[in-house]
Amino acid sequence: MTVGEAWQAYLAARTAKWGERHLRNHEYMTKPGGQARTRGRRQGEADTTQPGPLHSAALRLSAVDGEAVRAWLEPLAAATPTQAAQTYRALRAFVAWCADRPEYKALVHGDACNRRMARDVLPKSKAKTDCLQREQLAPWFREVRKIGNPVIAVYLQALLLTGARREEMAGLRWPDVDFQWQSITIRDKVEGERTIPLTPYLASLLADLKRRNDTPPQRYRILHGKKVENDLTNWKPSEWVFSSPTAASGRLPEPRLNHNKALTAAGLPALTLHGLRRSFGTLTEWVECPAGVVAQIMGHKPSATAEKHYKVRPLDLLRMWHTRIEAWTLEQAGIEFKPADSALRLVSITA
Repeated sequence: MTVGEAWQAYLAARTAKWGERHLRNHEYMTKPGGQARTRGRRQGEADTTQPGPLHSAALRLSAVDGEAVRAWLEPLAAATPTQAAQTYRALRAFVAWCADRPEYKALVHGDACNRRMARDVLPKSKAKTDCLQREQLAPWFREVRKIGNPVIAVYLQALLLTGARREEMAGLRWPDVDFQWQSITIRDKVEGERTIPLTPYLASLLADLKRRNDTPPQRYRILHGKKVENDLTNWKPSEWVFSSPTAASGRLPEPRLNHNKALTAAGLPALTLHGLRRSFGTLTEWVECPAGVVAQIMGHKPSATAEKHYKVRPLDLLRMWHTRIEAWTLEQAGIEFKPADSALRLVSITA
């Protein structure tokens, strides 16, 4: 039994419990490399044109001991520390899974991924602190709203105003957005899904995207200087809120380039997309929002007994605080917005 054979069985057993991106990174780990990508690489994803860190999949499973793992990790840690840490965690989970399977139990070394070896080989992880400060909101919003692609501009603002994870927001479909009852249902990696308020300003942004999405293209377009007729017979609106007609998946694949350009234009330091989620959690303290409310909106797992068993907050209570957070954020950004006007605009969307 080789590592590659057991790894494929491991992926088949875990696919239903993993997200698309997590599965794709695991598939890459044992690939020999040299395979071109059909689209851009996302943050945290490996470059699959290079060999995977565990590409020596022909190694016998019984040979994967502490020394073999060390031999894998040491050169990887010297070149790409982050990938080395990710590989160690994936390999440790794989070995633990094999140890629980009767067909593999006798073949694996349960201590192959011991923590002492990991401390010696892997660099110490540092908590990331990238986050927007209150005084940085105005230039950030100013440049993000200038982005020529409205889908990307709204997507970035949605991340900051909801604190959602980047893949949660990118995977949003139109049936998940309820304009009538002002709610958004998000596919949550912790609880399966969660429902959060659709705040007035974000609702107006999504309403504009909805109108764009539901409007058929013009009959003709100009391509390479020639007039080309669009295929309106087979046209249909996209199911994705943040759609991309050029992406294979049909949804927004990679907004980081536009975001980085906006940060440069605003004179702001580097900020990851996850940093927008961190910014939401940090900025809510300015309005003294209860920590439990923020955690429920962001999809954090409850950490205290009272949160787990005794506090069930209705959507209206979340909406009261979430609307307050959004209003404060827009005020700091210098954006004038009247919720009453947006309510009238949404009537036509839900009618």
